[in-house]
Amino acid sequence: MLGAWLVLIAAGLVLGGQVFDRLTTSGSLRPDAESQLAERRVDQLLPEGPLVLAVVGGRDVFDKALVDDITAVTSEIREMDGVAEVDDLYGAAGGRIGADNRSSLIRVELERGLPDERREQVEDAVAGALHRIDAPEVLVGGEKLAERAFAEQAIADAAFGESVAIAVLLVVLVLTLGGFVAGAIPLAAALATVSVTLLGLFGLTTLTGVSEFTVNVVTLLGIGLAVDYALLVIARFRDEREADPDAPIAELVARTAATAGRTVLICGLAVATAMLGLYAFAEPLLGAMALGGAVAVLLATLAGLTAVPALIAVTHRRIPGPHDATRVIALRRAVAARLRRHGGPGPGFRPGLLARLAAFAQGRPGPVALAVAAGLLALSLPFVFAVNLENSDARALPASAEARRLHEVVQRDFSGGQADPIVVVVDADPAGAPVRDFMNALLTLDGVLRIEPRPDITAPAAVIDVTPEGETAGPTSRDVVRAVRAMNPPFPVLVGGGAAELVDYRDSVADRFPIALLVILLSTTVLLFVLTGSLVLPLKALLMNALTLLATLGVLVVVFQWGVGDALLGFDSWGAIDLTTPVLLFVFVFGLSMDYEVFLLARIKEEWDGRTRRRTPRRTPANDHAVRAGIEKSGPVVTAAALCIGVVFLGFLLGDLVAVKEIGFAMAVALLLDVTVVRGLLLPALMNLLGEWNWWAPAPLRRLHERWFAPPARSPEPVAAPIPAARAPV
Repeated sequence: MLGAWLVLIAAGLVLGGQVFDRLTTSGSLRPDAESQLAERRVDQLLPEGPLVLAVVGGRDVFDKALVDDITAVTSEIREMDGVAEVDDLYGAAGGRIGADNRSSLIRVELERGLPDERREQVEDAVAGALHRIDAPEVLVGGEKLAERAFAEQAIADAAFGESVAIAVLLVVLVLTLGGFVAGAIPLAAALATVSVTLLGLFGLTTLTGVSEFTVNVVTLLGIGLAVDYALLVIARFRDEREADPDAPIAELVARTAATAGRTVLICGLAVATAMLGLYAFAEPLLGAMALGGAVAVLLATLAGLTAVPALIAVTHRRIPGPHDATRVIALRRAVAARLRRHGGPGPGFRPGLLARLAAFAQGRPGPVALAVAAGLLALSLPFVFAVNLENSDARALPASAEARRLHEVVQRDFSGGQADPIVVVVDADPAGAPVRDFMNALLTLDGVLRIEPRPDITAPAAVIDVTPEGETAGPTSRDVVRAVRAMNPPFPVLVGGGAAELVDYRDSVADRFPIALLVILLSTTVLLFVLTGSLVLPLKALLMNALTLLATLGVLVVVFQWGVGDALLGFDSWGAIDLTTPVLLFVFVFGLSMDYEVFLLARIKEEWDGRTRRRTPRRTPANDHAVRAGIEKSGPVVTAAALCIGVVFLGFLLGDLVAVKEIGFAMAVALLLDVTVVRGLLLPALMNLLGEWNWWAPAPLRRLHERWFAPPARSPEPVAAPIPAARAPV
């Protein structure tokens, strides 16, 4: 098995590395969206090559030396092969002066149809010439240059963030598992998952465009899940070995696979199905993310089912047990001894976060459930009532990036802070009365400042720039887009521009959200039914996951849209959330929350099955005891897994791209909320309130589960005395 994985890793290193040479910029909208059709129609009517923009500032724009310098440079650029046209303040009519009267705009249009490599060479030559202008400030950028800056920054962020995350992760794993070899096993599974995932992404580039952002998110997701699953398998193996130290290693690994392996399989299928639910949104970026994410999840699951057991079989003598005298265990024993000296819990007690939270919640389930649900709903209010979703542009780059600084200066000093125009394309003779009536009607729409037809169109068509009030992505702009589309002129009309793209994306997500939700709901219900035999537990899990997601999105709005704490996290808020972030988080949070739900429910279900097969102490209901004992046994691995995957996602925060930081921060917040208040408090409180109704299913489904999905019965363990709520073990 290890030999097969080594072959896959070698292929991943050889071919997977080539994926970085085939990355593209995936659009956030599918090609048949109206705004995309409008953009292509404008390109037919007014063909224009890629643009390079420059702002020259800090000197009197009519200073003779500056005029001579700019004129010489622009003359040089005009002679460059691949340059179609150059406009500046001095060499072309309609030159533009900034609002500060000390800056001017230079516009360089490249030839259409240049191959990417050749276009980049021309862009670099143009940028180099522009930077030779002798002025205190020369900013050069443009759409393609911003895309290149984003791609380069994404790759640099991924390399740095993953390197730091892996180094910190190794330390955390060694301390958590009590030895270097044991800590290296999850990391080896993670690195194997990433290398083979890159191979899968390389194959995916032959089918669809894969962006740098996709590689960032997918690889870190693969690392986190591989570590989670490896931790679960190792923890279960140590439990099995401690329970039966004389059993052969093959039998111990088989028992581990029959229990933890089953849990890993269900977890992996749940997360992979959630990834495929993302594919239902049909947008190019989300589609690539969905397929790449599904590949990463399935490979992490495969590593947990095959590579990790094989590594355990090879290295089991060097994997310490949960009570071995390593330095970490010695520290824990010192803490326990101190507790005993002060009258705390006696020998054998090891304090654990989830067990203590669960004991607290089970002691007062009603108030705890109400308080937690109300708190999570309160955190969600900023997202529900104040979220501002926009397309990421140059503002997603670091504040120091030249392309972002240029974008901000152009918006402030050359666009007057006004919204970008809504582009209306009319396929009719602009000299005819119907088109004139249509333009007059555009002027009367609420929220329209002005309209401006573009000149020099030879075809019987018109391109009209409609400038709305407010911001490009503001509600007024979106209302104008919908109002124009609601008009019914006697000729074809297409509406494009930034506001139209946002409207199209929102409408597309809203239309397809029920499909994605149905995929996730059905898959989650089926998989949790297979695990537990209950229909109540899947519904409860979906409710808790929804609360986690909404609360996470609310915190995201406060930090990234409102800018609370942006200096601490190392970014400058641009007043909005990237419009793809909530959709990605919807899938990621649901998937990862389901991981920890399955981790806990698998052990709780084992305890429930064991206690319903034998006599349970009268004072302790079987359900309550099963919940507490299951959390006692699975709580440490859930806490360790959340800590490890939290380290991975915090690696996102080390980069400079705001959109990537949003994902990393939100996932860290979701993990914190999920593992503490949701799994530690809300889950045991709700299970305590529901009692034996937790395990309800219609009789036909119950018989189906018992026949096909119930795990084989294990020999019963002696019933222990009830565990006091105030002294719950870990």
